Amino acid sequence: MPLITPFAGLRPKQEFAKDVVAPPYDVLNTEEARERVIGRPRSFLHISKPEIDLPVGTDPFDAAVYAKGAENLNNLVAEGVLFRDSSPCYYVYKLVMGDHQQYGLVAAASVADYDTNRIRKHEFTRPEKEDDRVRQIDALNAQTGPVFLTYRHNKVIDDIVSEVCKTTPEYDLTADDGVQHTIWVVNDSSLIKTITTTFDAMDCLYIADGHHRSAAASRVAAQRKSNNGSDDATYDYFLSVIFPDNQMQILDYNRVISDLNGLDTTTFLDKVSENFEVKASDSAFKPAAAKTFGMYLAGRWYQLTLKDALYPTDDPVARLDVSLLQNHLITPVLGIDDPRRDKRIDFVGGIRGLKELEKRVDSGEMAVAFALYPTSLDALMAVADADEVMPPKSTWFEPKLADGLVSLVLD
Repeated sequence: MPLITPFAGLRPKQEFAKDVVAPPYDVLNTEEARERVIGRPRSFLHISKPEIDLPVGTDPFDAAVYAKGAENLNNLVAEGVLFRDSSPCYYVYKLVMGDHQQYGLVAAASVADYDTNRIRKHEFTRPEKEDDRVRQIDALNAQTGPVFLTYRHNKVIDDIVSEVCKTTPEYDLTADDGVQHTIWVVNDSSLIKTITTTFDAMDCLYIADGHHRSAAASRVAAQRKSNNGSDDATYDYFLSVIFPDNQMQILDYNRVISDLNGLDTTTFLDKVSENFEVKASDSAFKPAAAKTFGMYLAGRWYQLTLKDALYPTDDPVARLDVSLLQNHLITPVLGIDDPRRDKRIDFVGGIRGLKELEKRVDSGEMAVAFALYPTSLDALMAVADADEVMPPKSTWFEPKLADGLVSLVLD
């Protein structure tokens, strides 16, 4: 099986695209989703978060929720809002957020290559989140949330995408958050063949975001193959959007801590100074380079710089800024050994800015906040290439992909 393949996408008719497009299922909670769909009966949130159409308080993991999602999807198809392309296609997907733009390819990626780590991972998954995505895929008989993949940029693909983008797009819309989504359909057999063979010659792809979705797709494929024994079925692939590494945008992923582990401010600063150079800042400090951190404490910003002797050069995980902060401050000083489970720590995406960190501390909810320099894509790839995993909440990719514009039906 090839690394990626075209597929007959399930997508909205042009006149309904603006009504259908929705944020990813995991960026809104249930209450926010209920608000977002008021007056929008065709929103894809009715499929990706179907508990919004059931009584308030319904467990989002109840069997009725998955059944409701399938019912809502089938209704949009029956009403002619969604239709399926008559032949396998690729789709070029352009994202624009402010001054940033990136061009990707919507494709079906090989589960077999995911299983053998040719499509490389960098995060652990949580069983309950995997289970949720498995049940959602099974209920819908479709994959509706794309996995965000990246690859080392390639001139052949760049040239094809550039030529496709000179034609009229199928969709060109701006979502509620101001992000512009533009999609072109690639149904030319010659271009499809070149795209497929060019990607198949690549060493690997990397998961940027969507570890639970890809893991769930692998589980669904294994179960269905066990049931019917066929190979190269649609379920042997997972829905993905693949962007070149030189266009990706990673923002900082910051930390806030609820208390100082029993320390007063002076003692806390003294302990921090054992591993970091600490310098008070007259304004909010946003790190401009690795190994430096902003710290907001008791109404004041500080610049922290890790002491050179503590920097590990030979470990792709330990040298990440998220690891440096964890290993030399959050664990030894604040006593948080497991940031994945400890309720004293929370994470704030860089899209919210430093003002959000100040707000969380000034309100008294949190005692201290840390601003980090964004993890680089090269660092992510180095961790994945070493078959290692990154600490939780290491990367925040922007802009986000939309749900509902192209889905993969499992035949």
